[in-house]
Amino acid sequence: MRALTISAHGGLDQIEYRTDLPKPEPKLGEIRIRVKAAALNHLDLFVVGGAPGIKITPPWILGADATGVVDAIGDLKGTSDNQLRFGDHVVVNPGLSDHTCEYCLSGEQSLCVNFKLLGEHAPGTLAEYIVIPARNARHIPKDKPVEQAAAFTLSTLTAWRMAVTRARVKKTDNVLIWGIGGGVALAALEIVRTIGATTWVTSHSDDKLALARGLGADHVLNYATMDVGKEVRTRTNKRGVDVIFDTVGEASWTQSLTALGRRGRLVTCGATSGPIVQMDIRRLFWNQWDIMGSTMGNEAEFEAVTSEFNAGHLTPLVDSVFDISQGRQAFERLQSGQQFGKIVVRIPD
Repeated sequence: MRALTISAHGGLDQIEYRTDLPKPEPKLGEIRIRVKAAALNHLDLFVVGGAPGIKITPPWILGADATGVVDAIGDLKGTSDNQLRFGDHVVVNPGLSDHTCEYCLSGEQSLCVNFKLLGEHAPGTLAEYIVIPARNARHIPKDKPVEQAAAFTLSTLTAWRMAVTRARVKKTDNVLIWGIGGGVALAALEIVRTIGATTWVTSHSDDKLALARGLGADHVLNYATMDVGKEVRTRTNKRGVDVIFDTVGEASWTQSLTALGRRGRLVTCGATSGPIVQMDIRRLFWNQWDIMGSTMGNEAEFEAVTSEFNAGHLTPLVDSVFDISQGRQAFERLQSGQQFGKIVVRIPD
């Protein structure tokens, strides 16, 4: 089968388009999917580069997001998995849980002590065929564009948990979203706008900010030309915002805390600029902030976002589409930071 792989960590020159990999076979509780399209995430760049704790077995298949058609079904007898059928069109939840630990048993699968992600801890989705647990797939209508379906799950599930479950965004909130143009940030903007809250978005690009304005962002801030924290304080008469989604980390943390109002909630799911930050804990207790981490989502949230997608309420924005044979070019587009929306890789018949 065809796949995008690496055999060692390093630069994008390590990415190989392979046509000779064996087709996987499903086991107990698993299904095989003929992948029609997969999408890239910043996580994939970390895997290629070699983030701490990532261990690969060559040839390692990249990718976390995917959509396709159920191609084979293992033995599902005695399992509690959803009822999928051969030929069903599905989207994939990249989060793998063991479903036996105390967190899984309480319905919080993304807190599993053995939690893994496709493409990072297990072979990924940028392949013609993948095998996953049946409970990690959900049915979608056949007429859903494969590019949108491929781009949907990881970013939207992550943003949903951040906005709905962790921050509990309300219509009366002011919400600051860092790095508009990325998948999670765009999904968060769509979710927060659906709730009805006031949105503030940042970027280093005026072009991206103009596009975000067209998507309904209420306030746009160019962090390359202004101090975002001070600007938010000025525009809100020193009040600050109620919620901040910070996926940047080191480069944005200080400005985020400046922008955060009293009783504010800051939720982070990433650290693209670096993982080490500093803060004055006196400000933490004086302002009674909630600083929260968030990773992926649980099965109930996966069900919720898939239902929203199927109903047409949440639709990911696609930046560009590449053939799998052009996989390295797709990664170059992601690495450039110029994208506005998700980068999708098609795997044609």
